[in-house]
Amino acid sequence: MAAMLETLRFITCGSVDDGKSTLIGRLLYESKLIFEDQLAALEADSKKVGTQGGEIDFALLVDGLAAEREQGITIDVAYRYFATPRRKFIVADTPGHVQYTRNMVTGASTANLSIVLVDARQGVIEQSRRHTYIASLLRIPHLVIAINKMDLVGWSEARFNEIRETFESFLPRLAIKDVKFIPLSALNGDNVVDPSTQTPWYSGPTLLGHLETVHIASDWNLQGLRFPVQWVNRPNNPTDAQLHDFRGLSGQIASGIVRVGQRVMVLPSGLKSTIQKIWTLNGELDEAFCPQSVTLQLEHDLDVSRGDMIVGLDSLPGMSNDLLAKVCWMNPRPLQKGRKYFLKHATQTVQAVVTSLESRINIQTIEAEPEPAELAMNDIGEIRIKTAKPIVFDGYGSNRLTGAFILIEQGTNATVAAGMLNPPMEAVKPEYNDFAI
Repeated sequence: MAAMLETLRFITCGSVDDGKSTLIGRLLYESKLIFEDQLAALEADSKKVGTQGGEIDFALLVDGLAAEREQGITIDVAYRYFATPRRKFIVADTPGHVQYTRNMVTGASTANLSIVLVDARQGVIEQSRRHTYIASLLRIPHLVIAINKMDLVGWSEARFNEIRETFESFLPRLAIKDVKFIPLSALNGDNVVDPSTQTPWYSGPTLLGHLETVHIASDWNLQGLRFPVQWVNRPNNPTDAQLHDFRGLSGQIASGIVRVGQRVMVLPSGLKSTIQKIWTLNGELDEAFCPQSVTLQLEHDLDVSRGDMIVGLDSLPGMSNDLLAKVCWMNPRPLQKGRKYFLKHATQTVQAVVTSLESRINIQTIEAEPEPAELAMNDIGEIRIKTAKPIVFDGYGSNRLTGAFILIEQGTNATVAAGMLNPPMEAVKPEYNDFAI
């Protein structure tokens, strides 16, 4: 049986006209991943739009909305799926305009890698810093700084080094360990799939070569079992003896490994039990790990509901209704102290109120400005939140799934913020130590 290909999720981000959509289109074209009918349609659309003269406009492969094509900017997040013999890919082309930063946050939330495109002529601008900071904030493990349009600066090594040094001046203050700088021309295909003859001074990989080989197997968090319960599975099938009294707890493993016979704790109750069986669509397993979706059966018939979390005893999370978090504000109406929202965390939704605005990040300096009066749309800041009932959580830096949340506006149900929780002050101290029959 052939080995399953690993899937890399990555995003492209940058300012307007940095060439994000063109890069993805060129990547698909050079990798021979466009069908003949798609290529014919692309050639016809390119002639109709006329942005590249008589040449193919690769941006049209991902700029699918009419409004996007009319304005020449990406508005929505466009997803594309492709594969090479070495790896499968899911790419999100995110908007570059500052107005759509919230869309970039959406696309980045599940990414393994972020490509920040920089126009070699303009260098590092505010959006470059903003998108790099957001990539750091969302703990995207791998970053590629793709310095595009190098053909328009004469393939200048000095210009490439200047931009790299600007990034390196503020990257140490961010939580990104793996950074790669690649000079390229998305329009002409230089260093996208094949090495360019225009950059004899560059000895690194092409963009596709790096995407195919970057190590992501260790990106999944296999430390500390976290299993948010999504659904209490009760088939109640009277014709099937096995399913008649079946009661399982279904969901996706957020982190760690779960094994048959393992002692676990259900939070917030603090009751302990043992994993009796692990079920999947294909039958029983002896163990499962993040990010598998499974159904767990416990030895004891505990009162467990959607929103509860099953955790391992070796590493306990925090539990509190007083939360400190960083947020990216996404709503035209500014965030102010005292506003009430719904907070959705893992598989539960609770009422919450913003009790204080601690700081706002100055994107130019990457410094925190204390106690702002409000957070405007696309601002990033730190806030304190009080929830109606305690939630079970980890710091976002250690667990991207149990440390993340969104704020939802009451009445409109609009998502107004994406949040990243600070680490808990202490691990949970359950009221009960063991289940008593």
